[in-house]
Amino acid sequence: MRKTLSILLISTLTLTACGTVRESKINPFNWFGQSRSEAIQPKKNTNPLIPEKSGGIFAGLRAQDAIYEGRPFEQITNLTIERIPGGAIIRATGLAARQGYYSVQLTAENEDELPVDGVLTYRLEGRRPSENTNVGTKPTREVTAARRLTDQELRGVRSIRVEGQLNALVSRR
Repeated sequence: MRKTLSILLISTLTLTACGTVRESKINPFNWFGQSRSEAIQPKKNTNPLIPEKSGGIFAGLRAQDAIYEGRPFEQITNLTIERIPGGAIIRATGLAARQGYYSVQLTAENEDELPVDGVLTYRLEGRRPSENTNVGTKPTREVTAARRLTDQELRGVRSIRVEGQLNALVSRR
């Protein structure tokens, strides 16, 4: 009984001492102080809505990243559209021919992402690995990609279509 009482007393004193350590300079969370808001001085003769282009060592790499080299998946297995406040989320699951696909995304059929005759069309695309990979089982070849659309983008859309190489799935409103 004495051991239990002494352990309880020591732990209580230790925990109450933490209150003073919380506000001291020993605590690493206090080293930088509290955050505060500061005003940003605008640059002269610039429009804050237009981003500045910077040339630099990696400026050429950014231009190369803009070109997406994905290929459509063989089969689309599932299409789900979930309503969220202010829009919807399109989630598509596809089945690849082999394992190892990466950088998966839903790519709009047209550049403007506008519906054609009330149908908004996407392709489920991904990048293939550079070396040969195993075929693997079906669950190891499944990939999922999602895309958020606002209510303004959904205006005039009656159905959403996601295409693969062998099939396409359509969800109607």
